[in-house]
Amino acid sequence: MLAILKMLLTSLIYLITISFMAIFCDLTFVENLFEKLQFDYVIHLAAESHVDRSISDPLAFAKTNILGTMNLLNAFKTLWQDQWENKLFYHISTDEVYGSLGEEGLFTETSAYDPNSPYSASKASSDHFVRAYGETYNMPFVISNCSNNYGPNQFPEKLIPLCINNIKQNKPLPIYGDGKYTRDWLYVVDHAAAIDKIFHNGKVGETYNIGGHNEWQNIDLVHLMCRIMDRKLNRPNGHSEQLIQFVADRPGHDKRYAIDAAKIEREIGWKPSLNFEKGLELTIDWYLNNTDWLNNVYSGAYLQYYDKQYQNS
Repeated sequence: MLAILKMLLTSLIYLITISFMAIFCDLTFVENLFEKLQFDYVIHLAAESHVDRSISDPLAFAKTNILGTMNLLNAFKTLWQDQWENKLFYHISTDEVYGSLGEEGLFTETSAYDPNSPYSASKASSDHFVRAYGETYNMPFVISNCSNNYGPNQFPEKLIPLCINNIKQNKPLPIYGDGKYTRDWLYVVDHAAAIDKIFHNGKVGETYNIGGHNEWQNIDLVHLMCRIMDRKLNRPNGHSEQLIQFVADRPGHDKRYAIDAAKIEREIGWKPSLNFEKGLELTIDWYLNNTDWLNNVYSGAYLQYYDKQYQNS
């Protein structure tokens, strides 16, 4: 189970294409699939996940993240009705549903929802629908809310692979605003391990926050990547930092996310296995050793999106 989850999560962003998303938005297809394969368990990770894209196309996020989730819920309900013994709907969500933190404090499982982007609003809505199906139809469910994932195979629109690729090509590193936005980073394999533990040992009807205990301001993270990349590419120290370029901030940019993962550690026994520096080294090595994969992804429509997204540099 864990090996399968690792494979799924490390390839998640690359594999979930627009056509793949469309499958979950087709209720007839989903219901036929559930009827044919008789799923006892659902682990639902599919989502539009990039905040920038949600700002430019919020309806796509509503369609995939809300209606797509409802299609899965409804197909599961239709298939099993009240026969819920040994069944589970496991919904993976994000810490962004909780909104933005100040300089202190942590998100807990009881934090009020306060989403500030179309992406986080769509994920918050999907969380609410999962809980509503649990209350209304007695559907057994569990929800987890994780911090920012990083690792191999992540699509290059996200900060870490974007910077790795741009540093390698000596291209500008676009940093929103002043770069002083704080995120908690979670290595994707650690997230897979947490999902595996929650799936097998989580309590039905509960929420579990999954965090990496790795708070970094974006600008500090980029400086760290620059130093590591200069070393790995045999460049003079400080070379890549000259590529940093501050660009116009995005609307509604949340200042800080930080997860309190005490509940999952206490009740299920999960903790992240890697510190951030080690995980980042492994991630950078993967991208440097898989240039064909990156070049294949970093082409076509993505280049048009990239140019449009960062044109206000």
